[in-house]
Amino acid sequence: MTTVLSVDGVHKVFGARHVLRGVSLDVAEHEVVALIGASGSGKSTLLRCINLLEPVDDGTIGLDGEDITDPRVDPDRVRQRIGMVFQAFNLFPHMSVLANVTLAPRRVHGVPAAEARDKAMALLARIGLAELAPAYPDRLSGGQQQRVAIVRALMNTPRLLLLDEVTSALDPELVGEVLALIRELRGDGMTMLLATHEMGFARQVADRVCFLDGGTLVEQGPPEQVLGEPREARTRQFLRRIIEAGRLPISGTG
Repeated sequence: MTTVLSVDGVHKVFGARHVLRGVSLDVAEHEVVALIGASGSGKSTLLRCINLLEPVDDGTIGLDGEDITDPRVDPDRVRQRIGMVFQAFNLFPHMSVLANVTLAPRRVHGVPAAEARDKAMALLARIGLAELAPAYPDRLSGGQQQRVAIVRALMNTPRLLLLDEVTSALDPELVGEVLALIRELRGDGMTMLLATHEMGFARQVADRVCFLDGGTLVEQGPPEQVLGEPREARTRQFLRRIIEAGRLPISGTG
């Protein structure tokens, strides 16, 4: 099995806060790995380190066997192979959907405008938003904006897709359409690492669930094991709070 991502002993410190404490994690080709844990556990910071938005203080991160944390590595070149979708949609309000989606391929990666447009329209059509290509973000619902943000991340056909709490800014009734798109990407074999508070979704879509607590990877395994029969006391305590809050349906259908 080909390893796409290899995180080895990564530490990240912000002032007095030790946010990541020796995290090690591999993601295989076509695998979907869900990161769960309370706010502040290090999930988002780990994703930002992988996308080279934050430098690591110790440890290494490898992408297809290349140490991308080597200071000689060009971050822009690495980001051509990694797509990232954030909690906030980060769409430019003064640009149309089509312009938002094609901006980076045209300006950063030198893709001809016609080629970028054709690919963008094909992706937008696939998610049922082709007719909104000329619209501006303020005309779209939150769910539509987040799906556009995912399309933007797919424009370079990334080797790895990082998803950081992509449903957290959405109204509950809009969450489903974004999760459906992620499910579809999984069916296509996209390699994904996603941080999520949607426990029922993690149970359904992930091949593996990793529980982070205090910057440490406490437990990982198949969803049915980690979410159903956790071995570690800290995992059980976290899931107990989630269940009490009604965010982990016992059936896993939420």
